[in-house]
Amino acid sequence: MIVDDDGILVEKFDSTVDDENRYNHNNVIYKVGNCFKYKFEHITVDNRKKFFKIIADNSGWEFVNEEDKNQTPIKSLTMEVANGNPLANYIPDNNQTVLIYKLTEDSYSTTGAIENEGNIWIHPPRDKYFEILELNPFPYIKAPYEIGNKWSWNLIIGDMWADGRWKLWQGQIENKYEYEITDKQTLKTDIGKIECFVIESNAISRIGETKLTAYFNVDYGFVKLDYINIDGSKTNLELAEHVEKKNFK
Repeated sequence: MIVDDDGILVEKFDSTVDDENRYNHNNVIYKVGNCFKYKFEHITVDNRKKFFKIIADNSGWEFVNEEDKNQTPIKSLTMEVANGNPLANYIPDNNQTVLIYKLTEDSYSTTGAIENEGNIWIHPPRDKYFEILELNPFPYIKAPYEIGNKWSWNLIIGDMWADGRWKLWQGQIENKYEYEITDKQTLKTDIGKIECFVIESNAISRIGETKLTAYFNVDYGFVKLDYINIDGSKTNLELAEHVEKKNFK
């Protein structure tokens, strides 16, 4: 059964169904074991390209310039679809496919995705630098996949995501999101030409506005994500490698 859960369509199972992969079985894109590698860049408000490095004890991060040869910048991340429902150990009613975002072997975070015939939604990476994306529209496409389709959503966000490098606030904010499929384009990517639906979206709250242009393919999911952040900077993510479950190690 598919039900509405605060603006997102999710699967609901009878209480007798306890299969830990019940939210994964019907996935076409985000199948257990699939791995997606994204290249990444940060563009400052004055149009300078930057990356970031992880502080030695893994306690935080800091921006670095691309040309600084004495640094080891993070220029990509991988997203793996986990087996089972490991988030249920912390969120007993978790109803999402579990994603593992890896920056390095020692630095990763766990979050979720929703994939069904009604919509596909994923939580972006949210570790280290990528906490900035919590304020942006999340990658989200809703059926029918056709130009002109519009939908909305909202989310409460706490000040744990505040950071002086982009925005400080106190208390909770409510992001109100608007989405629209505006176009269909063929992208030239590292893994070939990919036909994508273009989804334009924005998020508005009391602290400002953010935007996301997402490029979605029915086989590869969200291929390209171009964010405009709360401070006017940009975050760009683009699929560079895709490994199917059968080849996954």
